[in-house]
Amino acid sequence: MSPIFAIGLATVAIIAIVILIAYFRLNPFIVLFTVSLLLALFAGMPADHVVASFEAGAGHVLGHVGIVIALGTMLGKMLAESGGADQIAQTVTRIAGEKRIDWAMMVIGLLVGLPVFFEVGFVLLIPLAFIMAERYNISLLRLALPMGAALSVTHAMVPPHPATLLALSAYHANTGRTILLGIIIGTPIAALAGPVYARFIAPRIPASQNNALGQQFTNRKVPEKLPGFSITVFTILSPVVLMVIGSVADLVAPPKTTPNAILHFIGNTDIALVLATILSFYVLGTARGFSRETILRFTNECLGPTALIMLLVGAGGGFGRELVDSGVSKAITDVALGAHVPLLILAWMLAAIVRIACGSATVAMSTASSIAGPILLQAHGVSPELMVLVTGAGSVAFGPLNDAGFWQMKEYLGLTVPQTMKTWSAVETLIAVLGLAFCLLASLVIT
Repeated sequence: MSPIFAIGLATVAIIAIVILIAYFRLNPFIVLFTVSLLLALFAGMPADHVVASFEAGAGHVLGHVGIVIALGTMLGKMLAESGGADQIAQTVTRIAGEKRIDWAMMVIGLLVGLPVFFEVGFVLLIPLAFIMAERYNISLLRLALPMGAALSVTHAMVPPHPATLLALSAYHANTGRTILLGIIIGTPIAALAGPVYARFIAPRIPASQNNALGQQFTNRKVPEKLPGFSITVFTILSPVVLMVIGSVADLVAPPKTTPNAILHFIGNTDIALVLATILSFYVLGTARGFSRETILRFTNECLGPTALIMLLVGAGGGFGRELVDSGVSKAITDVALGAHVPLLILAWMLAAIVRIACGSATVAMSTASSIAGPILLQAHGVSPELMVLVTGAGSVAFGPLNDAGFWQMKEYLGLTVPQTMKTWSAVETLIAVLGLAFCLLASLVIT
């Protein structure tokens, strides 16, 4: 396939998706599904493989993200109905002050985001953003974007996230130095792409007047007596703790032993979330005086508004899979490899291109590092740790429409597609560009 044709085909597909959804107001799932199929057919993919490829991509993404969204939404509902989110909001505001709540949300995002995937951190923290925005009459974007920026930075640039661990191996980088540099470089990036940019863009985006996902967290009666701050934080951070336990299982118990298997099991994302959700049924439910029937009603009610977002997340995964299976993403990647550019920039470009092609930051980082890793072995004067960070920065570039995070942000915040591009896609692009710039500056003194 001609690189020019591949780039043109991908560009036309993305523009068509934006126009059909934003201008013609067509159903987003139908648009993503149809455009994905047409792209694969025009790319020359056999007709009998087109639908199977879309289904495989959608199923792969939903197999993880769908469960995370469902369990995280239940946990968030219990946090909201019990008054736990109000307790956290009041405590955080008392410490940070109302004028710095957005900065506090960034710090919370950085801490929670260290051990968990972006999607997990997002569903854990978004109820808190809704509650604080309502309580203090602040734009939801002012709180959600700093939180999202912090989660994205830690996901892409700070181990022990799976993609960064793969990049560490591919580049033979030192884990401790990578974590230290990731925190030093990532924190100002999160600040600029989060609170600073949010304060600029939030006044320019009209607030959504009909947000079903948000209403389930805000349209409720606040209990007169709120649950304790410590037990509430323990409940919401329990899945984070379990995932950390799972990530250090090999250090605690020898591999392939029963204790090791148990630690890995409870540290699995889905298991950690379901255990935390069950815990919330007691700590934030039964112990607060809610009956089993009421808890059941809460959990059933909160899942309804998530149906569309799950379909859109799956469709985004299907779109990305069509780009990969049709050969479009490979043709575009070959163009980047043929360009004679500095290695840090090449790694960033490769990650950004794969990100556009498949949507997944994890896939983008692992793919780019596997390509650039052997090249680094032949190069001199380039820091392996900076290679990890710059690849991670490129892996979140552009916040494309085939990324699950794009549709999570759109639906939870009640935005249109153009508004999501002006907010979330812009935040992701800022993280990518700033990451490249900071790594290039650091390379002047670090080798």
